[in-house]
Amino acid sequence: MDAESTPDRLFTVAFVPGVTLAKWSKVWAERRPDLPMGFAPTSEAEQVRVLHDGAAEVSFVRLPVDDARLSVIPLYRETPVVMVPKEHELSQAESVTVAELAGEHLLQDPDSVPEWRDVADEIREGTRRPLPSIRTGDDAAELVAAGVGIVIVPQSVARLYGRKDVVAVPVTDVAESQIALAWLEENTTADVEEFIGVVRGRTARSSRAPQEEPEKAPAKERKPKPKEKAKPFTPRPHRAPKKLGKGRNRGRGGRS
Repeated sequence: MDAESTPDRLFTVAFVPGVTLAKWSKVWAERRPDLPMGFAPTSEAEQVRVLHDGAAEVSFVRLPVDDARLSVIPLYRETPVVMVPKEHELSQAESVTVAELAGEHLLQDPDSVPEWRDVADEIREGTRRPLPSIRTGDDAAELVAAGVGIVIVPQSVARLYGRKDVVAVPVTDVAESQIALAWLEENTTADVEEFIGVVRGRTARSSRAPQEEPEKAPAKERKPKPKEKAKPFTPRPHRAPKKLGKGRNRGRGGRS
């Protein structure tokens, strides 16, 4: 059996939390039944390493990333939200600012949310306590529900780890994050190109390469028209000048 059609061969796609692959995987399955898609969930810390390690052909990453040796296509932006307990005084707000969260304990590295870091009371006062062990997003949501602290994450991540006892509120002055598709430049294979087309919504017939123009039918030969013979010159008969009527077309001088 040819290596290209071996059932064990997969087109592996890595993705960070919050990215939904359903629509793209469906199109890929219809377009490439010979090459099933494999899935590699990653953390943001591992989102680029999986490419360098050869564990995935492409990776949906959350920017910014170290793009050395990478090709990167930005796809869409994400709204930042703060996850707070349902009983929190800000849980009913339509949106909040980081100034309103300055007195909270952030269950993340402060450098990951510099807008909060720059106004946080516990940073300014030097009273920030060590973070508890947080291995997953579910762990973070559990701590938020227990009132231990807050997290500020993209809305898709909050939705992924949502709970009935936790509310996500948009934060207006934290920068949006952005999802992008990345792959190693030297691994830009035909399969990678086709997956890029799927993500960008191109049809199966479209291609990144310019399509060859169809050959044009040869032009029909036209027979030259025979030249018309020149007609002999016939002088026109001399015509006598028209007589002027009385009182018409006379000179403008007065009557004699």
